[in-house]
Amino acid sequence: MTSHPYERYVAVGDSQTEGLGDGDERQGYRGWADRLAEILAVGHPDFTYANLAVRGRLAEQVRDEQLGPALELKPDLATVVAGVGDLVRPGYDAARTARAVEEMFAELTGAGARVVTVTFPDIGRIAPLARRAQPRVIDLNARIRAAADRHGVLVLDLFPQRFTADPRLWSRDRTHASPVGHARIAAGVADALGLTGYADWARPLPAPAPVSALGGAAQEVRWFARAVAPWVRRRMSRVRLPGAAGGGRGGHSAKRPGLDAVTLPEPERA
Repeated sequence: MTSHPYERYVAVGDSQTEGLGDGDERQGYRGWADRLAEILAVGHPDFTYANLAVRGRLAEQVRDEQLGPALELKPDLATVVAGVGDLVRPGYDAARTARAVEEMFAELTGAGARVVTVTFPDIGRIAPLARRAQPRVIDLNARIRAAADRHGVLVLDLFPQRFTADPRLWSRDRTHASPVGHARIAAGVADALGLTGYADWARPLPAPAPVSALGGAAQEVRWFARAVAPWVRRRMSRVRLPGAAGGGRGGHSAKRPGLDAVTLPEPERA
């Protein structure tokens, strides 16, 4: 049993918090927020959890669509992770994005919730071809940390963690965490909350099989062809992503809109 004071956990955000990369459309997505809720539910029969996150949402959309419902649920614990979708779009405004995140920090902490956020990892190490976006990540992380300091928000800082460059922590698109990555983020948030037993969340994975320089270059090309090029084509043709700005909800909605008890997963067989 993990000792903690929380009974009502509400998660807000976009596709990472929804859990993409950890499951599928048919069986549903788990993700780090679900995994954190499972950690917190052990030995706490009155613990409840809601996940309002919806894929494709920009920071201002998360604020406008999810903050009000989150406050109505009166959480004593909330996680706010938003903004990564903003920084890869044309017309990105760092100040507006950070302001939307800070407004969520202010409202939720003002309502008495313990709030936790997560910074974005060093994408230059995850996908070398994405290094051009690295200055935006560094700047947005700095803004989020400063806002967190102003409102007493706990921060799980992924950016300096070198283990996040391990490709096994990421799904094929290198945008969403893999099941292993989601589990590590959940453990990191648990550690940030002071729960015992999660201090090794950032330990390196066992050494992978070596990859030649040619093989590494081939991986980059495949990632660009499968993930980046289709995204660019959609932008150029103005085809909106499901749930993107101005594109409606695209059939997607919060998977756990109300506070419910957490069903713990079956123990994994050895």
